[in-house]
Parts: sequence; structure tokens; C-alpha cells
Amino acid sequence: MTTFATISAKVRAAQRISAEEALFLFASPDLLGIGELAALANERKNGRNVFFNVNRHINPTNVCVNRCAFCAFSRTAGEEGAYTLALDEICRRAREAADEGATEVHIVGGLHPDLPFEFYEETLQAISSSVPGLHIKAFTAVEIEYFSRISGLSIERVFERLISAGLGSMPGGGAEILVEEVRQKICPEKISGAHWLDIIRLAHLAGLKTNATMLYGHVESAADRVAHMEMLRNLQDETGGFQAFIPLAFQPENSDLKLDLKGTSGLDDLKTLAIGRIFLDNFDHIKAYWIMLGEKIAQVSLAFGVNDLDGTVIEEKIGHDAGALSPQSLTKDGIIRLIRKAGKTPVERDTLYHPLRSY
Repeated sequence: MTTFATISAKVRAAQRISAEEALFLFASPDLLGIGELAALANERKNGRNVFFNVNRHINPTNVCVNRCAFCAFSRTAGEEGAYTLALDEICRRAREAADEGATEVHIVGGLHPDLPFEFYEETLQAISSSVPGLHIKAFTAVEIEYFSRISGLSIERVFERLISAGLGSMPGGGAEILVEEVRQKICPEKISGAHWLDIIRLAHLAGLKTNATMLYGHVESAADRVAHMEMLRNLQDETGGFQAFIPLAFQPENSDLKLDLKGTSGLDDLKTLAIGRIFLDNFDHIKAYWIMLGEKIAQVSLAFGVNDLDGTVIEEKIGHDAGALSPQSLTKDGIIRLIRKAGKTPVERDTLYHPLRSY
């Protein structure tokens, strides 16, 4: 019989909990008890260190052939607010980021119906030559599949060419909820959950590190969240290529799903982050994406198993277009203060989690 005590004993003994036990935790009202277990699991891996990096988001276009119900970022070509950045503007933003101390640019965008695969190759090449040494974390699995489709190249060949052009790692977007029944409700145009996993597997086999996200707080159940995390845990057992798990709190304000949903609560956010830390025992890092959580919940989450606050995230658009009320960016000093006030040690890192400086 599953009880909180049996789960607690397993976590304290550094034993893996089951999907059924994770579901039990979602139903448990003992938020502080769950947080305590998550903090223990995190401290074993990361001590009191909390990581962040200095980074900038660049979204080359918001024109997208998909119109996912939860997304407030995408536009149709010609629609008011639609845009596509020129290469020189992308490079200007990358140089500006590097001049401000960024070690990473994070590049994702819409699936533009008129841009060829070569545009994305040239984007990586232009940034790499314009700002040597700047790490490029770019393209979701959904974008990679689209590149394969419009170019006629295999996924493996797409990765070869992008890596040759300067791709350093991948974010974890496009996962949403990997359970197919949920995907059919919120993003039927997107690749299946199984296909997302297959593409990420190939990314790992190609030598790329990736993150993994989970968009929660819409039409999914707690069982769907656990099933999603179990798929990630199984793939991580196989490849070891995931760096961080990033639960993304759904922002309903400007979404087509907004009529039925209110989004997440702070309690739900903290519980989801904590259970992610406990369940994903083979992930080194759990990231609180302060853009969608807000600064205060992100700060509190550092007592609930979280060890990464992402970064300065200059010019984030996707979460803010959806209605996120957080600032457009945080300064490096602001992040350091946030971490210190939570009683933790701020550690600036690069994209691959090499420590650059401890504060």
C-alpha cells in the first residue's frame, strides 16, 4: 500500500519512486512534506548551489503554419503583428548580447511557410562567425521535424548540417504534454509525443544536450503529468542527454484555451516542481522558469527542489505574448540577489552547466 511514509523512506534511501507513487504525491495535501523530500533529493545532487546564466532570447519569426490553441505568439503571414527578422538584425542582437556578458543565445521561432531550411543554417553560420564563442541553443524538436520536411533531408542529416553550422545544444520546447490524447486537444497540428521523443533521442545520439519541458495547468490531469515525466525518465535512462527539466506554467490570458481555464496556482507550481525533482532521479537539474512563474514563486521554489533559475532571458516574447506578468528580463545582479535571499549560493554557468563563477 502506498503511503507518504513509504515514499519518504524511498526518497531518503535514494531509491526511485514509481509513477503510482508520483500520482499519490500529486493527490497529497502535504505540500511542505513533498517540498522537504524534493529539497533532500536536490541537495544530494547540487548542494546549496543554484545555477543561472546570462542569456538572450532571439525569436527569428512568429509566422507559423501551426496555430496551437495554447499559443499566443504565432501569427499567420500578413497578419498584424507578424514579423521575420533579417540575418543582420539577428546578428546585431547576438553581438549586443555578447557585449552585455551573455554566454548563450536561445533561438526558437515559428514554422515559417516561406523560409527554406538554408535560412536556419545561414542564421547559425552568421551568428557563429559574427560572435565566435557564443553558445547557440536553438530549435525545438518540432522545428527540427519541420526542417526535415521542407528540405527532404532525414532528421539525422538535418542535425549534421545544423551542428556543422554552429548548433551547440537544444532547448526542450514543443513537448507540451507528451500524452497523445492531450496533444490532440491543445496542439493537434504538432508532431506526436512519440515523434518528439524520437527526435530528441536522435539529438542525443548526435551529441547534442537538450532540455525537456512540460506545459501544465490546461486540460491535462495529474496522471498525464506523471505519464509525461515517466516518458522523459525512460528516455534519460537510455541516452543521458537531458540536462534540465523545465515545467512551464500555462498562461491563459491570451490563449484560445482561456475561456475554460484559469492557469496554475502557486501551490500547484511548487508541487509540480517538487514532484519533478523527486520523480526524475536521473535529471541533474530542475529549472524554475521565472518568466512564467514570476520571481516570487521561482524564489520560493528553491526550497522545493529547484536548483536553476534559467538566466537573464533578455527579450523573451513567447511567455509574455501569452500573458506572463513577469519582467522582460532580470539583471545578473537581480538574479544573484534573488538566490542569496533564498539562502542559496548563486553560481553563474554556461549552457552545458560548467560553473563560470560562484557568488
